[in-house]
Amino acid sequence: QVQLVESGGGLVQPGGSLRLSCAASGNIFRIYGMYWYRQAPGKQRELVAGISSGAVTIFEDPAKGRFTISRDNANNTVYLQMSSLIPEDTAVYYCNADLQTSDGGSVHGYWGQGTQVTVSL
Repeated sequence: QVQLVESGGGLVQPGGSLRLSCAASGNIFRIYGMYWYRQAPGKQRELVAGISSGAVTIFEDPAKGRFTISRDNANNTVYLQMSSLIPEDTAVYYCNADLQTSDGGSVHGYWGQGTQVTVSL
């Protein structure tokens, strides 16, 4: 069984920063890409950023220049450092990981439960 647990969300003022963490645990053999998505009220879930096992990163337009993604492969953890936050960043942020379990199964995507980020005065 695999679990992804996000943490680090909360309420922050515009212009502030937050660091989200997502730790994967369970019968994991190998983790490939790790991603952060977000879903604002009334909107579809959207990709924010991703990072490969070799630390190649991708960022969607809202995150470019403001967010940084990194990972700790030894601890199966991915981070999202968010700076210069604006109210439009308010959303539930979800972690996603493409991974292979120890029982030799194929690669599947797994989701965390999400963490709320609210940017407001």
